[in-house]
Amino acid sequence: MDTYINELKKRFQTHADPTAAESMHAYMRNQFPFLGIKSSLRRQLQREFYADHSLPELEDLSSTLLDLWSLPEREYQYTACDLLGRFEKKLPAEFIDTVETLLTTKSWWDTVDTLASDAVGTHFKHYPSVRKVTLERWRKSEDFWLRRTCILFQLKYKSETDFKLLKTIICENLGSQEFFINKAIGWALRQYTRVDPDGVRDFVAETPLSPLSAREALKWLNRQTNSKKAA
Repeated sequence: MDTYINELKKRFQTHADPTAAESMHAYMRNQFPFLGIKSSLRRQLQREFYADHSLPELEDLSSTLLDLWSLPEREYQYTACDLLGRFEKKLPAEFIDTVETLLTTKSWWDTVDTLASDAVGTHFKHYPSVRKVTLERWRKSEDFWLRRTCILFQLKYKSETDFKLLKTIICENLGSQEFFINKAIGWALRQYTRVDPDGVRDFVAETPLSPLSAREALKWLNRQTNSKKAA
């Protein structure tokens, strides 16, 4: 661990709140320890730290992210995700290897979903060839977090979403008993209802989705329908 990370640790530890940490730990189903620093304060501390110490150089980014990821408290993984976000449009194609390490280490929905919809989504837009090769591998992975990433990486694409690809990836995961896969399917479809509500309705009607996926996919549309009936 280099001086850079140690200085950040000192700053964070000064603001640790054991009572808040206990609550955060419980909320995340006791998956990870916390310092007890709320997001708004953490981001303020990050800004102050970068003002004093600057951002790492691009060539040092991977090692900095992995150092942050190795620390036990979850705030450091959140800091790594935020830091990666500052470099999303500057990353070389091969940086997908580091992102994959982050996705598959200390995996839980909080970090995976951020990485999937931001870093991965942006990277795949910049490097179509990386997207093609990586998706081919991740879609077949036994690691369901990588498969969840395949479902969610287009979450912010809006009208640029490749709906045909999304449907194909969803169909590859039909019959899954994994909550985080079925929830992601519903979330991705629900998001796309902003672009093509009829397309989503038709797909849900003709596809044997899990009840959770179907319910999540149509949540906004059903709410609109019920509101119109009530009016």
